[in-house]
Amino acid sequence: MDVADLIAKSRHCVVFTGAGMSAESGVPTFRGSGGLWERYRPEELATPEAFARDPVLVWKWYKWRQEIVYNARPNPGHYAIAKLEEAEVVKAVVTQNVDGLHQRAGSKRVVELHGSLWRARCTKCGAVYRLEKPVEEVPPRCPRCSSLLRPDVVWFGEPLPQEAWEEAVRLMAASDVVIVVGTSGVVYPAAYLPKLAKESGAAVVEINVEESAITPIADVFIRGKAGEVLPRLAEEVLKRLGTRRA
Repeated sequence: MDVADLIAKSRHCVVFTGAGMSAESGVPTFRGSGGLWERYRPEELATPEAFARDPVLVWKWYKWRQEIVYNARPNPGHYAIAKLEEAEVVKAVVTQNVDGLHQRAGSKRVVELHGSLWRARCTKCGAVYRLEKPVEEVPPRCPRCSSLLRPDVVWFGEPLPQEAWEEAVRLMAASDVVIVVGTSGVVYPAAYLPKLAKESGAAVVEINVEESAITPIADVFIRGKAGEVLPRLAEEVLKRLGTRRA
């Protein structure tokens, strides 16, 4: 199958990304060799119960993650996706990542399924604050009511944000090509989205360093790093578009 031609001819291409997308930017993944969960227990750091028990510990961990991402840069894969969006090939990015690197690379329509490291939400009044840099005070407090702020991310045992989930479902159901990049495909309900696209008639293109739970439904599996595969693929797609529009 000519993947570049498939993408160039698509009417509604959506990109779905996981932690592997940002690994080349130096952002630690959660699963796999060297992943964060090898060193930390999720229930100690990423649950409402953990936050209620020790908000200082949880915020120290999130501040550490913010500092890593703040000092990271989007990799060539992020920029390749943004170029395809600018060329009106990619209609949206649906991501499980909370690092904001897609937006920093120039992607405009990004659906964040698991929230963002760059927002904090008040545990009492619900006010949401955008963060330009890592928090200074740990734990931070709400400027309005002085209650504790929490990271505006989805913790284990919490539902996905309804608005983001519904938009992601609409995008997948309408897609004719879905490019899946760097996800293990085991975190639900997010992992259901490529399957929904497939059931709706979309072709699934997977780019990953190893096979995943998505691989069995992929029409095309490209083994490799996002930062290496995506720029080459984007260049080929744009070349086809240039030829077609000439």
